[in-house]
Amino acid sequence: MIFDHRTYTIQPGKTNEYVKIFEEFAYPIAIKNGLNLVAYFVSKVGTLNQVVHIWQYNDLMEFERLREQRDADPGWTLYRQKIAGMIVAQEDKLMTGAPFSPIK
Repeated sequence: MIFDHRTYTIQPGKTNEYVKIFEEFAYPIAIKNGLNLVAYFVSKVGTLNQVVHIWQYNDLMEFERLREQRDADPGWTLYRQKIAGMIVAQEDKLMTGAPFSPIK
C-alpha cells in the first residue's frame, strides 16, 4: 500500500471556499474515477491556511493509472478552473506505513 500525502497552502481567506469547491467538484470526480480518500484535514493551529489530503493506492502503477484517468475527466478541468489562483504552494509525498503502523 502507498499513501499520497498532499499538503496545499491556500491563499488567506480562501480556505473555506477551496474546501467547499473540493467537496462539491473534485471529491465526486475522484470517487467516480476510483481514488480512495483516507483523510482530509484543515489546519486550525500552527501553519494556517493549509489543507492535507491523504489518498490510498495499492501500488505506484495504480497511483499513476487512477490519476491519469481522473485528470482526463472533463469535470476535473472545471474544478481546476474554479480553484485557479487559490493555491499558494503544494507539497506531494508518496509514503508507506512502517511495519508497526496501524495503517500500512
